[in-house]
Amino acid sequence: MSQTVGDFLVQRLHRWDVRHIFGYPGDGINGVFGALNRAEGKIQFVQARHEEMAAFMASAYAKFSGKLGVCIATSGPGASHLITGLYDALLDHQPVLAIVGQQARNALGGQYQQELDLVSMFKDVASAYVAQASSPGQVRHLIDRAARIALARRTVTAIVLPNDLQDEPYEDPPHAHGTLRSGIGYTAPRIVPRDADLDRAAEILNSGKKVAMLVGAGALGATDEVIAVADRLAAGCAKALLGKAVLPDDLPWVTGSIGLLGTEPSYNLMMECDTLLMVGSAFPYSEFLPVEGKARGVQIDIDASMLSIRFPMEVGLVGDSQETLRALLPRLHQKGAGDWRKAIEGNVRDWWKALEDRARQPAEPINPQRVTWELSPRLPERAIITSDSGSCANWYARDLKMRRGMKASLSGGLASMGAAVPYAIAAKYAHPDRPVIALVGDGAMQMNNMAELITVAKYWREWRDHRWIVCVFNNEDLNQVTWEQRIINGDPKFEASQNIPDVAYHRFAELIGLRGIYVEDPKQIEAAWDQALASDTPVVLEVKTDPEVPPLPPHITLKQAKNFMVALAKGDPDEAGVIRGTARQALETILPGKH
Repeated sequence: MSQTVGDFLVQRLHRWDVRHIFGYPGDGINGVFGALNRAEGKIQFVQARHEEMAAFMASAYAKFSGKLGVCIATSGPGASHLITGLYDALLDHQPVLAIVGQQARNALGGQYQQELDLVSMFKDVASAYVAQASSPGQVRHLIDRAARIALARRTVTAIVLPNDLQDEPYEDPPHAHGTLRSGIGYTAPRIVPRDADLDRAAEILNSGKKVAMLVGAGALGATDEVIAVADRLAAGCAKALLGKAVLPDDLPWVTGSIGLLGTEPSYNLMMECDTLLMVGSAFPYSEFLPVEGKARGVQIDIDASMLSIRFPMEVGLVGDSQETLRALLPRLHQKGAGDWRKAIEGNVRDWWKALEDRARQPAEPINPQRVTWELSPRLPERAIITSDSGSCANWYARDLKMRRGMKASLSGGLASMGAAVPYAIAAKYAHPDRPVIALVGDGAMQMNNMAELITVAKYWREWRDHRWIVCVFNNEDLNQVTWEQRIINGDPKFEASQNIPDVAYHRFAELIGLRGIYVEDPKQIEAAWDQALASDTPVVLEVKTDPEVPPLPPHITLKQAKNFMVALAKGDPDEAGVIRGTARQALETILPGKH
């Protein structure tokens, strides 16, 4: 049998070091699936339950492996279902290639079944490169360009393949006018700013008396360099959510997460500094950065378009974080560990004590902070942690202590619900020998994560290390939005939109061959984590948590306080729960005398 276009595509992807493709089949892409079958395992196809989940898996695979993530879907609805997961990759700057089927070339333009204008549909999410193949000789350069552009620009690309083309005999393009003969391979360049720009940056940083650093995902490969620069400048360092794994949290000057889900030490660090060094971060919330005019700024980013868009920097350094910090370090003067560093370390010590106190406050029935707090000291070495969007992301951001060698991520720029379980599945394909833990709210679990437990049940025996745990925070509430209604909008909880059904997630796990653990007593939490982490079968750990423990920002503004009191005055259905226990402890500074 002669080589088909589908066969060539699979072999070409293999030469691009692709070893996993996440997706779902359909007649619009059958020619490629036949080729995957004939390739006899050169590339493993991982069957998700939904194309959106497959795209999330490709995004997370790129995050955790550093390689090209690839997802595949059929024409029409299969292709359109990929879009949300691809936007996750786009906004978090991950190299992902989407391969989608299309109706036969002769039918295009005839309003054929499942015929969509896919090039136009993908034009935004894959704006760097999207192309539809029309002949066998064209496919070679489409694959090569899509892979290279995705890797070089850390972005999303897409290839559209009409179904009749996939089974045609493949032929290399002729050596003739009007054809292209592309090649394979990409190695990231060494990008370092000019000496003059490094000198200007060093002058600013050396002159600062209160230096603050903010690191993001772009600094994930530069842990040692970040530590060296922070120590040289006697700086404190906050972490954007996507940069949670950049620094271990046992360093006394690491203030933890920043922003709405951040910590008080990070907020104070930014409000009191006179100099800011931002490294590899697209952190979006300017109100949590220094007030303009009160601090000087230096920023390092590989992408010049991300420079000086959150805070007006005096010097923007275009370069790889690790290489740029290495070049910057010899230019920096050693600062003494004076009052600034000591104040930061004192704030951090007090904050960890406050978090432990909050985690151990009683709740009805279980304090969600306690769940993550008790996980921290039990995290296995080299663990990978994923989190969904929602209130669980607050406890992931604040209570979970990272150690060296761990990885962690979530849907950052898109902040999409439903990403934690597909992320955790992809982590096992990037690193099958590492334990993986996902933190998920019940809203996201019901939206689409439950179905992907079936994917776990299908594949887990292939993983070298079987430790895979999803912890479900079951509070029967779309909790983050409930609190946003109260604090941001001044509205009481809207039960019609916020209340969700109570589902026995642990029982569903048992039904499909996984292990289920259920906890409704805070005294059982520690033992439950120990059991889950010791299990040789993937686990769904369901914890019945209190929805009235507030996921509040580290700094409460007067407007937010007023909105909260207005929401209570309007008659919040859970007012008694809102002001009890941990909620009252967290809010006592803004509600004096409220009992």
